[in-house]
Parts: sequence; structure tokens; C-alpha cells
Amino acid sequence: MGRSPAHWAGAIGVFALVTGSALAQEPLKIGSKRFTESYILGELLVRAASGKGPAVHRAGLGNTGILYAALRAGSIDVYPEYSGTIAREILGIEGRPDLEAINVALQPVGLAASIPLGFNNSYALGMRSDRAKRLGIRTITDLAAHSQLKLGFSQEFLARSDGWPGLAKAYGLASLRPVGLDHGLAYEALAAQRVDVIDLYSTDAKIARYRIRVLEDDRAFFPRYEALLLHRADVPSRFAPQWQALSALEHRLGDTDMIRLNAAAELEGRTFADAAALFFNQAAPAAQGRSFLQALLAPDLARLTYEHIVLVFGSLVVSILIGVPLGVAAFRYPELEQPVFALVGIVQTIPSLALLAFLIAVMGTIGMAPAVVALLLYALLPIVRNTHAGLAGVGEGMRQAAVALGLSARDRLFFIELPLARPYIVAGIKTSAVINVGTATIAAFIGAGGYGDRISSGLALNDTTLLLAGAVPAALLALLTQAAFEQLERWADPLKGLAKTSRAR
Repeated sequence: MGRSPAHWAGAIGVFALVTGSALAQEPLKIGSKRFTESYILGELLVRAASGKGPAVHRAGLGNTGILYAALRAGSIDVYPEYSGTIAREILGIEGRPDLEAINVALQPVGLAASIPLGFNNSYALGMRSDRAKRLGIRTITDLAAHSQLKLGFSQEFLARSDGWPGLAKAYGLASLRPVGLDHGLAYEALAAQRVDVIDLYSTDAKIARYRIRVLEDDRAFFPRYEALLLHRADVPSRFAPQWQALSALEHRLGDTDMIRLNAAAELEGRTFADAAALFFNQAAPAAQGRSFLQALLAPDLARLTYEHIVLVFGSLVVSILIGVPLGVAAFRYPELEQPVFALVGIVQTIPSLALLAFLIAVMGTIGMAPAVVALLLYALLPIVRNTHAGLAGVGEGMRQAAVALGLSARDRLFFIELPLARPYIVAGIKTSAVINVGTATIAAFIGAGGYGDRISSGLALNDTTLLLAGAVPAALLALLTQAAFEQLERWADPLKGLAKTSRAR
């Protein structure tokens, strides 16, 4: 018997209700860069949006390139950005385009910029006031006459077209040779006279604290960096309630407001979330000093440990499944030896953040998946080389004996050669595992978690306690991994086990 129209209408209605409910539960994914202000803005946006619907913060994902790739891939929906960065770094537009011109350029890639927050956070150069006064330096042009100055700039500033390359050309500063310095450490390095000039963000709270003279941009090189939201074009319609809440922030955050929030995190020791709460005049816990043990045993320790173990050993398993066969192929077929070694060796030369940015673009996602792929690629070289070395160390007499017994090439490999090469293979796996424990901390820069979450936050705040709370458990995990593989090596090498037994007797 056929179904009545009323029945089908009811079924369609139920399906639409369920589908609509599922879509309504999709969280708005908000990203942020790896510096204090961006962390705070990410928390502020999540706090505002969460009043109207679900929202999550993918914190400290790295530099502009990684955030932009994640946005285009759909791994995040929106993140706080600056008009000058969008124009110069992302779109390559010279001059000072307005928001309308920026949106025309963003339209072909399915992105948009909107909701100006109300403050300008420009790039600038700064010196200690006493040093600048003694040398008579007030403008960026004045730097050209002082080639002895030590410049320490953030890695992103050194690479960006609207950073040092363009600035040096505009001001004729090619004779100066800056070094890379994480922004979170720059102020302390300046105060300790390790460097003379650093790059600043104009809303940095530490400018006043460290009595820094902001050098005048007398040739107007830097554009205005108005804080706004860079987002996927469909976000306002897909997340209408949350977007309405975010729209209420338009022109609500002035320069002094942002400096106050940055100071809460950098100078008062508040968390990024507590600093963001101050904007809404919400009660936030009073800033309190914490011991290393308190930071180490914080409630997030179990989660971070689980994430780090999954990253390290998940990638290690896959690298074994790929690396051992590659090592066997390189040994069995001499013509493949150099190409295979060259391939796995080249991967080691690729900077980690560059590899992560490439993988985000290729895989269309951030988080665990690209981090695992990056780690397994870095783990291949020791496994491939040791597998090859282990097979090469098998005596020719042993192979001839196996042939005389009538064993096939496959049986010789699995029952003679690989077992004899096992100590070398396990040693290569051990090397990869221990290295990966440390390398896995970079996964925090693309939202994959692990102990790197604490390390990246500690760098942003120059918080040594938080840095150690991330570095120490990573070091302990590396030592435990080393010890576990030492035991595995004794099992893998029967002769070593027998030698220890005989010495014990």
C-alpha cells in the first residue's frame, strides 16, 4: 500500500527538523595566531559568539600563512586579522586600500573581511629610550647611520613583504643584518641589551613598561593595520546567530582597550580567557603567581599527554610500515638506493612550519592529520637507513647457506635477513621515536594539541614556568621512550641479551 501525501510531508518535516538541528550544532571555528593579542582576541570572539550558539577556539595556529591556508581549506571559519596584513601579505596590494577594495580582491577565493574592531595595531620599530637618546635616533631613517646596531626581529617580520625586506629597501637599510627573535622574548632581550632594535606591535603592553622609544615611520612605509575579522564568505549566513553577536563588537575595542587586555596577560599573569573576560566587565580570577609544580600538574596535563602520545606513536607506526619496505627496496634494488635516500633526506631539510603549511593546503584540514603526516615524514630517514644498513650487514655466507637450503627470495628475506637485521631496524625506530617526541611539539601550531600547547603559550607570554611545564613532560616522555626501546633492543639482539646474562653470572 502506498504512503499518503500527509505521511510523506510529515517524514520530510521530521528530516528537515533533524537536519536543521544538526547544522545548528555545528560550531563556529575561530582561529588565532601565535602571539598574545591574537590569543586574547580569539578568546574574546568565542566568548561573544557562544552566547548565541556553539563556538570553538583553535588557538595559536602559527603565522599568517598557516591561518590563511586553514581558512581557505575550511578548517577554521574566521580569525582576527589586520587590514595591512591582508593587503600587503595576503593579497600583495600596494598602497592603502580601503575595506571595499580588500573585499573585491578576496571575493575570488571565497573570503571576506568585515567587522572592524576599532583599533589599529601597526608594525613599528623600537629601541630602549636611553640608548636611542644617547645615539640621537628618533626616526627609522636615523638607523642608517648606525651600522653597529644589533637588530632582533620576529621570523614573520623578517619574511613579510610589509616587514623587513620592504622596510630595508624603502629606508636604505641593507647594510644592517637583523637576526631572528621570537616576539615573546624580544622585549626582555632588548632590556638585557642583547639587541638594540626590535619590531613592535603598537598595542603591545610592554612598550611603556620597558620605556621603549617607538621610532617614527618618517617615510610612511607601514600601512594602517586595522583589526577586523577575516572569514569565509558564507559564515554570516551559515552562523547567523553567532555572527550577529560578533557584529555587536564593531568599533567597540579601542587602542587603549587592547593595550589593557594585553597587559592583563603579559604583565599581570592572567590567562588569555581571563584577559578577554575583562572586556565584557566580567569577573575574572585575580592574577596569582603559580609554582612550577602547579603549572605542571594543571588539569590539562592528562589531555595534553594523550594527544602527544597519539601524535608520536601514531605517526611512528605509519613510518615503520613505510620506512622498512623502503629500506628493503633500497637494498634489494641498488638503482633505487640513492633516490630513496635523497627523498627521505630532503624531507629533513624542510622547515617544520613550511611543511605544515603545505600539508594544510594539500589535505584541506588542520589538527591531528597533517601533524601526523609531517611527523611520519620526519621519522623516515633513520628507519630507512638503518633497515638498509642492517640488511647490508648480513654475511654473504649466511645468504649462500639459505640459498643452498632451497629457500625462496621471500623466505630468505623474512626468515633470515630481516631477523638478523632486527637490531639495526629497532635502533632506527628508537631514534625516530625519541626525535618525534620533541618534534611533536610543533603540532600545537596547527591545533593538534600536545605539550606544544603550553610551550607556544609560554613563548607568547615569555612565561618561563609555562614553558617548562610543557618542555619537562616532553623530556620525560623522551626518556621513557628511550628506556622502553632499550628493553626492546635487548629482545631484538639475542647476542646482547646472552652477553648480559653471562656477565651477570
